[in-house]
Amino acid sequence: MESMLSVAIGAGFGLIGVMFGSWFTARRQDRMWLREQKLKAGIGFNTAVVQLLDYLKESQLGDDGPGANELTNRMQEARSAIFLLCADGTVDLADTLARRVWSTRPTNGRDDRKAEFRETLDLLRRFTQQLRREIARS
Repeated sequence: MESMLSVAIGAGFGLIGVMFGSWFTARRQDRMWLREQKLKAGIGFNTAVVQLLDYLKESQLGDDGPGANELTNRMQEARSAIFLLCADGTVDLADTLARRVWSTRPTNGRDDRKAEFRETLDLLRRFTQQLRREIARS
């Protein structure tokens, strides 16, 4: 009887160990998946913002054309993913950056518009740093 009890206790501890191991593994995989999704969304957003800014140096969004619409759609899609996956600080920076990009006008050699453009690039750097910190914490 004593040996059956010790076998049952050993099996119980083994089962508990397996359950905790499975739980920890699933949690780690979830964190890795979330981290990867944040990274993909950030890359997509940054790429679309940079391409859109390059486009907007020369023309406005109102000038449209297939390039502007496609870039705007890609930026908005990546921004939506950021809204779903990231913390409030990162989401706020993405929203501010997107609004800033939408209001960007061609520089046309004007110093005030060049300053606005540099401020937008600085905001892009701040967003990238914030996202990088958030990914590192997850």
